[in-house]
Amino acid sequence: MHDSASTDKTPPANSVACFTLSTINPEQYRQQTRKATWIIIAVFIVLAMLFSSTLVMLFGEAGGDNFRLNLAGVVAGVILTAGLVRQIFNKKSWMAANMYGWRLKRSLMSVTNVMHHVTAGVTEHNHAAIKLLRFYHLGLMQMHQLDGNTSEISQMVHEVDQHKSLMQELSIEAEQQTLDPAWIQAVKAIKAQKTL
Repeated sequence: MHDSASTDKTPPANSVACFTLSTINPEQYRQQTRKATWIIIAVFIVLAMLFSSTLVMLFGEAGGDNFRLNLAGVVAGVILTAGLVRQIFNKKSWMAANMYGWRLKRSLMSVTNVMHHVTAGVTEHNHAAIKLLRFYHLGLMQMHQLDGNTSEISQMVHEVDQHKSLMQELSIEAEQQTLDPAWIQAVKAIKAQKTL
């Protein structure tokens, strides 16, 4: 599976990363994400049990109520597992599908957050807004394909085709596979200028 996004550096929380859609087999994607999920669950269970049993052994009372120590072990397992995912596992090949899905959803959310700017820009035939909405449509359809949610795709078809027709009328390239952060800044700037 092609994973051009897996080598991207994680941007600051307040920025939007450049993201390119990849051609992915949905069935393989789901198999790989299930595999990675089970690995992470197994790591968490082992760590939680290890921390809990160690805390009970060191600070617990024989035959006493060690609920708090067990809970602390579980919390420690969650924290360490999350740290392993962020620092180590996300660079592993078996996590590539999960990381792609996460970046895809994050990219779509960055567009959703400015959708009122986007729709306003599209009605004014602003090219950045039009390209942004096209990327959003393509990304959202891929997300539904990867998740096996075909009913959502069928509900989008009319809106997607209508927007594609607008792009053809305006001679704008319809294959907008890459999210350009400059588009988001552009649609925000248009709205800001109107409020001045």
